[in-house]
Amino acid sequence: MADPTAVRNTVIEANGLRFTADVAGPAGGPSVLLLHGFPQTRHTWRAEMTALAAAGYRACAPDQRGYSPGARPDGVDNYRVELLVADALGIADSLGADRFHIVGHDWGGALAWFIAAHLPERIISLTVISRPHPAAFMAAMRDDPDQPHRSRHHPAFQRPEATDALLVDNAGALRRAMARTAVPEADIDAYLGTLSDRDALDAAVNWYRAMGQSSIQSANTPAISVPTMFVWGNQDATVGRMAAENTADYVTGPYRFAELPGVNHFVTDEAPGAFTELLLDHLAQQS
Repeated sequence: MADPTAVRNTVIEANGLRFTADVAGPAGGPSVLLLHGFPQTRHTWRAEMTALAAAGYRACAPDQRGYSPGARPDGVDNYRVELLVADALGIADSLGADRFHIVGHDWGGALAWFIAAHLPERIISLTVISRPHPAAFMAAMRDDPDQPHRSRHHPAFQRPEATDALLVDNAGALRRAMARTAVPEADIDAYLGTLSDRDALDAAVNWYRAMGQSSIQSANTPAISVPTMFVWGNQDATVGRMAAENTADYVTGPYRFAELPGVNHFVTDEAPGAFTELLLDHLAQQS
């Protein structure tokens, strides 16, 4: 018999696109959808996939729109937030998951917040790393003098030449950014195995460029009613304490704020195992 904890690579069709994905765990287990951020890929969930499968969950970690070769349409307009949200829901539908646990980091965390806020009937629980509730984030951009500097890459990525600048010197800017936050070299190489392709990187940067023209906007995101855990490393260079702590004001359901001392932005790479234990405990409380 096949090992139910083994991670299997597959292609999932959704919204007319083909998403490369890792899937693990028993077919009848509760579904967990894991959404990566920038500049990462499904590789970021490697430890969680195995642990979730061993605990009886059916886990799926896709390379999202732009990151998967079969899901890389041209043009900024094709990376509007509502389309990214529809992709996540379409992948869940393809897995037969009417309701599911959703987990996200960074940009994947933003999508997870949006989905839980606007479609709570689909979500069993929400877990987000390194990305505050969108409305809390926007409030911090206004009220925290440090947050605009922490998020300076957002406006920088609007420039058409941003993609090529990131690729200079063997994607040196991306390599340095991840290395500064203790991402191991082997994992940096794994991420850049996808994002050193110009089309892939340009598509990933289009997520930032399309935000302003999206019908879903951060400041208008409703409060969250489903059980929620927000995980934040208190050395996160991109998210300050105000945005992190004020996220509690935007959750009306059961809420846990897990602060990781001494950890920066890329939690699953920098502190292997720390998030895995938190996630399993959070999901177990929802069964």
